[in-house]
This record gives sequence, structure tokens and C-alpha cells, in this order.
Amino acid sequence: MKWAGMAERMWPLPRSWNVLSGPPRLKRLLFASAALALLAVFVFLDPLAKLENALVFIPRRYPVGNWRPAGVAFEDAWFRATDGTKLHGWFLPQTRPRAVVLFCHGNEGNVATWADAQAILHDRVGVAVLGFDYSGYGRSEGSPSEAGILADARAARAWLAHRAGIPESQIVVMGRSLGGAVAIDLAAKDGARALVVESTFTSAPDVAHAKLPWLPLRTLMRTQLNSLAKIGNYHSPFLQSRGTDDRLIPFEMGKKLFAAANDPKRFVTIPGGSHNDPQTGAYYVALAEFLSHL
Repeated sequence: MKWAGMAERMWPLPRSWNVLSGPPRLKRLLFASAALALLAVFVFLDPLAKLENALVFIPRRYPVGNWRPAGVAFEDAWFRATDGTKLHGWFLPQTRPRAVVLFCHGNEGNVATWADAQAILHDRVGVAVLGFDYSGYGRSEGSPSEAGILADARAARAWLAHRAGIPESQIVVMGRSLGGAVAIDLAAKDGARALVVESTFTSAPDVAHAKLPWLPLRTLMRTQLNSLAKIGNYHSPFLQSRGTDDRLIPFEMGKKLFAAANDPKRFVTIPGGSHNDPQTGAYYVALAEFLSHL
């Protein structure tokens, strides 16, 4: 009963609380058990939150990656998020671009490890593109969080609009996997000329549940990135691509996200494509056609 007395002193039982009826000794014991259980949850959640962050965000800091890729002519872009965090990206200009694209990369790596994807967009699709690093990635300062990476994308688009000399609303927002969730948040809340997502998900807890359905991760996860709840607020052209053999984010999850999106929209299926496979030539043809019709 020592713990019961300590718990009662720390969290005194309200006089108006009549749910626990019975002898005072029993009430103290039940209340102490509940208080200790709550304390155990808080002790457990802190390392769980750190583990969650380590699984959701896998940054690679400079100098990891090829920071001087052959054949890729880029400008270093430096800008700040609203909280003052200094961010970095690569801008690949284009004389007569088919579109101006903000590219939000996946949860692992940095702009240097995603250089090939940006170069293909520039060379094969004919767009001007800014790829940028979230807080804590590459040469960007800080550390990543859900709110942080969403704010980072807004700062990146503001820089890109100024550099390209166009309104932010005329920028095509594009994202891969985690970056798809970032792109959807930006487009759904602030609008975009068009939205393109590759291999992205309905929400972060949905991905966790698909991999570990026996754990209550939907309840415990702090990172939400709930694209399914946001996509309905976006009303401009939308292109989504999905690989049929994606074992990280099930194909049906992508179809569910697409079904919730508004027209005009297009779904590109990549037969046999897994989550980390490069996009196919057929996909880039479809993307170029999509952008040409904007």
C-alpha cells in the first residue's frame, strides 16, 4: 500500500469522482494501479517515439552521396524554413521548361543520393526542377519531424517560385514515397499547378499496421502524414504511379488513395515494380504527356 499512498498524494482522487465505489482501501489501490499504468505508458512512449522517428526518417548527412554527379548541372539553393532552419537543395534550370517542378524525395538519403531522379526529370521530361533536403538531411540543418518536413516544403517552393519568376501556384508539386505525403499536404492546403506522387501511402500508421498488424501502432504513432484525409481538398490535375509488387506499401493502399482524389486524375500502373525500383521509361512518357496537357 506504500505505492497507493504515494500515488494518492501525487494525484489526489477528486471528491466528485464516484465511479469507484467501495471501501476507501480498495479505491486507493485501484487508483494507484491506474496511476502506475499511466506512468508506465509515458515511460514506454518516449523510447517508442525515438524508435518511430528512426524508422520514418532515415537521413543521410553530407558528405554521404555523390555531391558532384557527372553530367548534372545544378545550382546550390539555400533558404530558411519559417523556424529559421537553414535548408539546402539542388536546382536544375531549364531554358524552355515543360513545367517547373518541386521534387520531394523519399525518407532515406539526400539530394545527392536522389540525383539520378532529378536528372531524368530535367533531361528526359524537360522540366526545371528543385530537389531539396528536409531538416537533418544532406546539408540542411536541424532534425526531421512531421511538422518540420511539411514546413520545409513550403520554404522550398517559395524559393523556387522566386528563382523561376513565377507564382507559387504555377509550380508542379511532386513527391516519392514519404515525399508524396509532403507533396499532398502542400498541394491540398496551398494549391498547385499539378500534383504528382510516386509509390506513396494513405497514412504513416496505415503503413505500420500493414507491416505489423498485431501491434496497436495506429494508436501509438505520433507521425500521421495522413494523405487520405487531405487529398480530397486538392482540386487540380493529379497523377499517381504505383508498382504492382511494392511490398512496403501495398498496391491496394495506393488505389485507395487514388479513389479519394478528385478529377482530373490519372493512375499509372508499373507492372512488377517494387517500392525502390527506378521509374520506367513508360512512366516518364506518361508524365511528360501529363505535364504537356496542363
